[in-house]
Amino acid sequence: MDPHLLQLGLAVASGLVVSLLLTVFGGGGSVLAVPLLLYVVGVRDPHVAIGASAAGVSLNALTALAGQARAGRVRWPCASLFAAFGIVGALAGSTLAKSIDGHSLLIFFAGAMAVVGLAMLRPARSEGSTAVRLSPGMAPALAVSGAGVGAASGFFGIGGGFLIVPGLMAATGMTLAMAQASSLVSVAAFGATTALNYAASGLIDWPIVGAMAVGGLAGTAIGQPLAQRLSTRAPLARKLFAGLILIVAVYVAVRAVG
Repeated sequence: MDPHLLQLGLAVASGLVVSLLLTVFGGGGSVLAVPLLLYVVGVRDPHVAIGASAAGVSLNALTALAGQARAGRVRWPCASLFAAFGIVGALAGSTLAKSIDGHSLLIFFAGAMAVVGLAMLRPARSEGSTAVRLSPGMAPALAVSGAGVGAASGFFGIGGGFLIVPGLMAATGMTLAMAQASSLVSVAAFGATTALNYAASGLIDWPIVGAMAVGGLAGTAIGQPLAQRLSTRAPLARKLFAGLILIVAVYVAVRAVG
């Protein structure tokens, strides 16, 4: 088989896995995109892998956002303010990441994966209000939280949903379900900002991104019914997924140091 076609096929499979995990668990799945691109698809430059990951995550988030918006779960004013300040942070974070050596960047990335895995082990707080409306008192918290999360998202090239969701809940008091739906606005915005910043430096492999997007559509379609079936076992499934992320974090760190 043509090596390039094989690489694109592996990118489709990787996009399917990432989108499937995002659909089932609502966050954390995007952190596996970079390791998949590096060690499965065969992307050699960590910066190119992070740029492609950011673009793929953004496209997948837009697909998921369309469904959540039709269901009326997105709180647009709160989500938009959070995303607006986060875009500035994502631009700063991705610019800093581009200036760091690729192997050193992967060590930081492994640390971020460990944080994601540990965060997923904590019980999800579901209480909150479904009647949330943006108020002047919420603005400072949304701005500060959005900028910080955006910077982390841009630096690591991940969606950042595991940080966006608690940030929205803390700043607005909305429910977990509403925060998960509203977080997709920021995931899409931060990913697009990071991807465009990397593209400006020629660090995006667009065929790889396109292949991941194709796989992402299939992953979303498979993940939706699977998420319903796992609803009664969600805590156990989430812990197993968190364990997988921690194992991959160790692997990335060892490869980066080696």
